[in-house]
Amino acid sequence: MAESESLDVEKLEREVKAVYREVAERPDEEFHFETGRELAERLGYPPADLDRIPREAIDSFAGVGYHFDLADISEGEDVLDLGSGSGMDVFVAALHAGDSGSVTGVDMTDEQLGKARTLRDEAGFETVTFQKSYIEELPVPDDSFDVVISNGVINLSAEKDRVFEEVARVLRPGGRLAISDILSESRLSEGIKTNADLWAACIGGAEQVDDYTTTIERAGLKVSELRDNSAYEFTSEQAKGACSTYGVKSVSLRAETR
Repeated sequence: MAESESLDVEKLEREVKAVYREVAERPDEEFHFETGRELAERLGYPPADLDRIPREAIDSFAGVGYHFDLADISEGEDVLDLGSGSGMDVFVAALHAGDSGSVTGVDMTDEQLGKARTLRDEAGFETVTFQKSYIEELPVPDDSFDVVISNGVINLSAEKDRVFEEVARVLRPGGRLAISDILSESRLSEGIKTNADLWAACIGGAEQVDDYTTTIERAGLKVSELRDNSAYEFTSEQAKGACSTYGVKSVSLRAETR
């Protein structure tokens, strides 16, 4: 995870890995966010898609929105998922990309990667690969993908500008970004923004909406659609308080290469 002058990024990385290790290994435990199929369906995932992918991947799903309509993945396209976790969104993307396409998931947590690879092999998703990587330093060549997706992950990065620069680098001409993430209507206080515990709780890294879209566009992409995800519900008292004070919320957006 990239460096930041005011945030203890090493502590943040340890805490994020610890949380998502538990999500992979014990998805039925209580977290500061929801998980599982009920959440996925409420956010908009079609039950018919969920029925075709490994149940254990759905159990560990911890996304914050639905954006596959924005991604509009076609047969034969190559897709990259940033922060792929136990693989649910990768498997859904593989349904859309078909046998002539491919989907690559990147994640920094070993337990998530191990689970995703096991589920891929057991279910026979031959067009799917998973790689260990930070989303600020993607291990892929320029112009490698038609679509980049991500769900509730980029808010955890202390270097969002680098994330979107990497997205712009790996997208082919005419490519698109479709993501869901946690943002805020007002800028967070410095006390929140420098607290690794609150970052790991998906609060401290919530960028103000206009700042977030400006960062995307500075990287060379054009934001074409942004919508709130009112079906997403915060569960922790910290998150509910931030929602009330700063307008922290879930959004989905689409951007294209210029």
